[in-house]
Amino acid sequence: MISSGNSYSEFHAEGTEFFVIYDSSVSWIAEQILASLGSGVRGAIAIDASEAGKSMDTVLLLCRSMMESGLSRGALVLCIGGGITSDIGGFAASIYKRGVRYANIPTTLLAQVDAGIGGKNGVNFLGYKNMVGTIVQPEFTYICAEALKTLPRREFLCGAAEMLKTFLIADSALYRRAVEVLSASNGAISPELQELIIKAAQIKSDIVKEDPFEHGRRAVLNLGHTFAHAIEHLAAEKGDDIAHGEAVAMGIVMAARLSEAIFAPGSKCFGGQKKAVRNTSPLRNSLAEDFASIGLPTECHYPLDELAPAMAKDKKSTGEKVKFVLLQAPGKPFFKELTPQEAIQLLK
Repeated sequence: MISSGNSYSEFHAEGTEFFVIYDSSVSWIAEQILASLGSGVRGAIAIDASEAGKSMDTVLLLCRSMMESGLSRGALVLCIGGGITSDIGGFAASIYKRGVRYANIPTTLLAQVDAGIGGKNGVNFLGYKNMVGTIVQPEFTYICAEALKTLPRREFLCGAAEMLKTFLIADSALYRRAVEVLSASNGAISPELQELIIKAAQIKSDIVKEDPFEHGRRAVLNLGHTFAHAIEHLAAEKGDDIAHGEAVAMGIVMAARLSEAIFAPGSKCFGGQKKAVRNTSPLRNSLAEDFASIGLPTECHYPLDELAPAMAKDKKSTGEKVKFVLLQAPGKPFFKELTPQEAIQLLK
């Protein structure tokens, strides 16, 4: 369920027992919410919401803190922060006493339109993103624009990438509108942008309700992410600074490029039969122009062959093949199973 408000001081939750997990960088928000909860708070803990801290060690620390606070199975755990906080906090809640309720209060644009919705929780493992976790839906996700007004520009753009992804898979008109609003906003949180944030969150929520465990349509939400996670893995190995949303922007452009190769005249990617569909190269170019107009990177500078090993570890893989989410046009996603080597070859 998506709920929203204009200020965190307005926040209210039903229940008599709460435990609060929050990103230490948004302690001012946590303080407002803790004050609204009053005597029902059993405990609160700040975490280091970083990729390095997104580990089983942190999850066990949270479980220990919940146990020491005497938290019962009837409690509600509130996760306040960005996507890393909801991933870690939701995972801890889902395994503590075999599962307690939790809710997300996302404080970044990326978390408000994507990471804080859908119930995917987890931590990084052996250098790969979100390889250990659960899918357990939050009681609700509370969206408030107050935190976005102080969000660093780079983090704002990372969220913009996920917002555009959502509209690309679901609604071409909203995608076009979002590009125009984001290009003109320069980071300002206008009423029109707030409306788009709620629309993106609701689209994702609706897709998740239809397919909560990603057995079908929900996989469209992974547009660009097979490439993005491989880029992030390689960046971590090389010590390069590439944020998730930046990798997603690059990955979406790469997905459009792969779509172009699949639909190219004479392509044998559909059982050896030529597909009578127009070449989609204008899509790749237009997406790159749109993303660049907002300030997002569009080109991956790593050699394609270096991405293949990480792509093979993709969570959407079945045997040797990965289910790539691709685009025929905005609002028209499709799936194609390929080995990483096949995908790389098509991109060359």
